[in-house]
Amino acid sequence: MSGDVGAVEGPLHGYHHETYVFPLPGGTGLTEPGRGKCREPRPGLLWFDRRCFASEEQLLRALEGRIEGIPDLIQADTVSLQRFIEGKTLGTLYGSGSEIPPSIVGQIVSLFRQLARIRPDSLAADRTCKSVDRAAEGDTSGFLERLILFTEERVYQRNMPGFKGLFYDLGLDGVSFTRLRGHVSGLTRRPFCLLHADLHRENFVVDAEDRLWTIDWELALFGDPLYDLATHLYLMRYPEDQEKRMIRDWCAAVESVAPGSSAGWKGDLPKLLAYKRAQSVFTDVIRTALPLAAQPTVDGSLLAHASGKIRKVLSAAEEPLGFTTPTAEHITASLEKWHDRYDPIGGKPLP
Repeated sequence: MSGDVGAVEGPLHGYHHETYVFPLPGGTGLTEPGRGKCREPRPGLLWFDRRCFASEEQLLRALEGRIEGIPDLIQADTVSLQRFIEGKTLGTLYGSGSEIPPSIVGQIVSLFRQLARIRPDSLAADRTCKSVDRAAEGDTSGFLERLILFTEERVYQRNMPGFKGLFYDLGLDGVSFTRLRGHVSGLTRRPFCLLHADLHRENFVVDAEDRLWTIDWELALFGDPLYDLATHLYLMRYPEDQEKRMIRDWCAAVESVAPGSSAGWKGDLPKLLAYKRAQSVFTDVIRTALPLAAQPTVDGSLLAHASGKIRKVLSAAEEPLGFTTPTAEHITASLEKWHDRYDPIGGKPLP
């Protein structure tokens, strides 16, 4: 399509995909010169998140004119491509934990306002999630229960064959999810809207004119608007003062277009953040341990790094999971024991 194989840039390595970027010739519907991108899932990738829409490109097409700052779509023969956004990610410009300029924050708040306007019955995009997996309108507790159930079944239980010993050694036993459900119960009802569900610094691109673009809509779904804010705060790691301002501005923005969207936020936001911390435990234990399995003998420094990372996520989730974080020595010994028994080919412990 580019007419010059040497002009193809890639693969660009994101977490979920390998991306190739290339200049587009005439006849693709572009009003000005630009580049397109095509992506392919990285091989052997672990997917630990729910997916609701059949196609990201179809969703983006349905959002045209309703959400500002989303990638343009380019029809090339029978294939829909996304226009590549020329710019730098927010994470490149402002690293995790650093303050974001007010002009950028204002655009993020505007995005939340636009999302809050989009109700479940107002979007013409095919959804793959079954009706039984969708909570009834406004049932925020039911929405969160489905997220917990997905983590329990698709992350924890599905990976039990290979990780049961490690999970149990770390204190992640059969009652972890019972404790979690008790900790986050009793949410206030709020009207559902479209959620991006993955708004972090690498999914925002700032162009040369300081316009903010939002990419990677694969995890979008309909549900509790406060969950989108909780996920955003958890992933962005704002400084404390800026986080408080974001919460205040978010409440004003969503209430202006969908009254009731921030109802009960003071009591519910800590519960949703607690769920995000608990969810990270199960995904990060697996993702941190797996690279060790490929090595016949694990270097001590790698073990120490993995142990420290796991201890950090365990400590953050002590309250919602109701357990005490093991010592660094205990975690290291648990990883060593798991490594010695794990079969990287069969994906389960050796006899």
